[in-house]
Amino acid sequence: MSTNASPRVLVAGSANLDFVVRAPRVPAPGETVLGGGLQTFPGGKGANQAVACARAGGAPTTMLVALGADAQGERLRRSLREAGVELVEKPVEDASGVAFICIADSGENAIVVAPGANERLRPDDLPPLDGVSHLLLQLETSLDSVTAWAARARAAGVAVVLNAAPAQALPPALLEAVDLLVVNEGELAMLAGDAGDLEAALRRLPVPRAIVTLGGEGCVARDGDAILRQPAFAVEVVDTTAAGDTFCGALVAALARGDALAQAMREASAASALACTVAGAQASIPDRASVLALLDGAPAPGRGGAR
Repeated sequence: MSTNASPRVLVAGSANLDFVVRAPRVPAPGETVLGGGLQTFPGGKGANQAVACARAGGAPTTMLVALGADAQGERLRRSLREAGVELVEKPVEDASGVAFICIADSGENAIVVAPGANERLRPDDLPPLDGVSHLLLQLETSLDSVTAWAARARAAGVAVVLNAAPAQALPPALLEAVDLLVVNEGELAMLAGDAGDLEAALRRLPVPRAIVTLGGEGCVARDGDAILRQPAFAVEVVDTTAAGDTFCGALVAALARGDALAQAMREASAASALACTVAGAQASIPDRASVLALLDGAPAPGRGGAR
């Protein structure tokens, strides 16, 4: 990990404008379901995680992002800047990324992404890593780029955190550069095989530390040989869209502040739970004051959390 005195988090990844419609349930294949009104929210896994990290406080947050010169791109820029994220922007001629999201009355969702400008991020686009303690990555941009960014960060002594979402097979070169891997149950099964035994599956991952998020069941981590468990916090679920991204951003912010993994998991779980109580992606991400208020209340474990 970098020994710089002022830790900075660099997030490299996607930004999308989300087009969201609520419906009684997520449609089955071939089914048409009548929904409610259409709303738009700034989103994208990378941008959501950058906003969550910035709002968690304690470590300045920068994001490498590609946006088009369109109305969607301008709205995404504004949302990131208002959250306190410093941008390293690659301007492109493509349309900015968009996502189409159906949210069921249960709070669960189904998402289709049109990457647009996000596909233009290249391996050599990563900015200088001076002052960066943690690099946070996801898989909504080119796998070649993500692998190159991780390798460069590892060589520079920067801690690499990878949220392996959306689920896909990962090359050994990428896993070798990862310090902390964050996955949900489906992603864990993709990377480690049968995930019926979570501890065994986490131990099969060839990374120093790994976390699996379990929604309303909380999360489980392997830190070297040790297993850590964090229950979820009880909330009334409205929309789970950015819960996983909020977990990742808040987690890395806490680690950059110097918190131990167990404490970082606790704050990330609380932030993730709060994100489930508000509609939208970045609009739902809480600040640290709200997270600390929830932690001070010490609610019982229950429904809500990252997947």
